[in-house]
Amino acid sequence: MKTIVAMPGDGIGKVVLPEAIRVLEATGFEANYVHGDIGWEFWCKEGNALPERTIKLLEEHKIGLFGAITSKPKDDAVRELDPKLQEKGYVYFSPIVGLRQHFNLDICIRPCKAFKGNPLNFIRKDGKGGFEEPLVNAVIFRQNTEGMYGGIEWTNPPKQVRDAFETHPKMNKFADIKSEDLAISTRIVSRQATERIFREAFEYAKKFGYKNVTVCEKPNVLRETSGMYLKIARQIAKDYPMIDLWDTNIDAQMMWLTKNPEDYAVLVAENMFGDIISDGFAGLVGGLGFACSANIGDKVAVFEPTHGSAPKYENLNPSIVNPIAMILSACMMLDHMGENDKAYRIRHAIAAVIEDGKVKTYDMMKIRGGAKAIDQGAATTQQMTDAIISKL
Repeated sequence: MKTIVAMPGDGIGKVVLPEAIRVLEATGFEANYVHGDIGWEFWCKEGNALPERTIKLLEEHKIGLFGAITSKPKDDAVRELDPKLQEKGYVYFSPIVGLRQHFNLDICIRPCKAFKGNPLNFIRKDGKGGFEEPLVNAVIFRQNTEGMYGGIEWTNPPKQVRDAFETHPKMNKFADIKSEDLAISTRIVSRQATERIFREAFEYAKKFGYKNVTVCEKPNVLRETSGMYLKIARQIAKDYPMIDLWDTNIDAQMMWLTKNPEDYAVLVAENMFGDIISDGFAGLVGGLGFACSANIGDKVAVFEPTHGSAPKYENLNPSIVNPIAMILSACMMLDHMGENDKAYRIRHAIAAVIEDGKVKTYDMMKIRGGAKAIDQGAATTQQMTDAIISKL
């Protein structure tokens, strides 16, 4: 029997992850779930949001199901650290980013597919006085370990860093600025990782019948890093003549999201741009309550919804948050494990509940979250899960 490392994390992660496990068990999927410590609580108590014991669990069992984390700016993080640990050099770093880098979970897959009948689906005017609802079915491949989120940055850069940057003529404009008044972030991409994500994206498009792959970058300004993405995409595209290669600039793409989103199939982007474009597409299919993702490496894979921890909703009783993103993430885990039939059944059950329209969480009703949402007819988290299980 497979063992899965269950990492609820912070806030509503503790609410939605058990719901996903309930759905998995309702399909007959059998697994042992071991708890993995991760998140803000462990930063505050231990100075480490990703304890070594959790890393060891994933090294052993290879599969993780993850809820959500709370991340705060640098100064806020220091203030919330246990007083006994302050001024001892501890620096907060996002544990999910830490997992991606430690295990080289370099391929992030984020499907954004509209469910029929979802009241949150994108609609637009049809030019004839009416409205139309385009079928959005995009899959974003986000390079997960490099780029702007690589974590290589400085405030008050040391002399050797500044000296290195000043070998570039563009640094002349900063020559009169003191180092203590500078903050520097890097955007680093490698040929190996870029080739890997484009190969995976084209193989995915081929396997599932998608007609195009889009490079979503900014090569007219970021000539070296985005330029490498576009160059490698064109090279790999030659091996897939049945799939069209498109390229768009990230800023223009965000505008086109509301013009012709149904035209896009598989999109590939660097870490930060992939984060942006996947949230943009998620907004067209219901928002982050429907946004799932997979973080896949050679040996380890971690599956998570892309929403945040929303701590203000964690202790509401009954709970009101939408568990569908977490459940869809569990479906991606099933696919990864070869349990495709069970994943299909769950997705079909979710689609049936949404199309039926009788059970809606507060976000699907377009009302304000909070304790009063239940009085306005919103389903609880558990009621939504129950409805999905009943459709199985």
